[in-house]
Amino acid sequence: MVKLLVTGGAGYIGSVVTRLLIDAGHEVTVLDDLRTGHRVALAPEATFVEADVHDVATVLTPDAGFDGVLHFAALIAAGESVVHPEWYWRNNTVGSLALIDAVRAAGVRRFVFSSTAAVYGNPSEIPITESATKAPTNPYGATKLAVDMALTSEATAHGLAATSLRYFNVAGACLRPDGTALGERHEPETHLIPIALEVAAGRRDKLQLFGDDYPTPDGTCVRDYIHVEDLARAHLLALDAAVPGEHRIYNLGNGSGFSNREVVEVVRQVTGHPVPVEMSPRRAGDPATLVASSARAHDELGWRPQKPTLAEMVADAWAFLPYRQVRS
Repeated sequence: MVKLLVTGGAGYIGSVVTRLLIDAGHEVTVLDDLRTGHRVALAPEATFVEADVHDVATVLTPDAGFDGVLHFAALIAAGESVVHPEWYWRNNTVGSLALIDAVRAAGVRRFVFSSTAAVYGNPSEIPITESATKAPTNPYGATKLAVDMALTSEATAHGLAATSLRYFNVAGACLRPDGTALGERHEPETHLIPIALEVAAGRRDKLQLFGDDYPTPDGTCVRDYIHVEDLARAHLLALDAAVPGEHRIYNLGNGSGFSNREVVEVVRQVTGHPVPVEMSPRRAGDPATLVASSARAHDELGWRPQKPTLAEMVADAWAFLPYRQVRS
């Protein structure tokens, strides 16, 4: 057992990772300001501190005895980051630098960072490897890339064992044996699968898809989806595999892509409800295809998705409480 700090542990992915860490026997403290996280998602076995990541040094002290940090506290809406870049630079980058300073001062040796495929921008290769050109097209991706670069420097200069996990599209829900469920609760929701489920549940009139003239088999964007439970497991593997003085980076994806139209059809099949679609013009900056190569994670972490099908992801998300039995 080790003592771990999880920043952003009341959010979608952070809450699932927290539960897996506790299941593995670790002692966990969650730090979250609840700005985008939810108290209901907090693991009851975890110690909870309601605080901003900028103030993490009040918790992550030299005598607190933490063995590692898993960092999820971030703003994640790419479109919002274009309108309010100052929010993203302050929270995602300045907040992360404050955390790294506290980690160094406290003598914590292991750090796992929630990074993103947005660092690649419009990719120059498919599938995308970790060595692909980094050219983010929005401040969200740029702020995450800045933290990745800071972690490389920190590992080299101060011996930190750091790992960045670059997510592609995360979906599904964690349905616990005790009946609890952890899923997406974004407000406003910007992700395709939960929006499509809201349409199927009758909470929205229609689903808006952007662009049907891409160079893809059905003309709509293709994205790589990964189940949140598979993503969460990778964090525990990364924590165990961290090497002092090294910053390792892993793409986490399914390795295959699903088009927007395919997603809609799977939602219809899983829910048994109609999902009316309205086509709109392309959004600026949306790449046609984003599919990850997770070969490095396979080889070095021994990680592979256990729930790789889109139907599994959609079915678990549909079973999550906000969508259950909404229609009569």
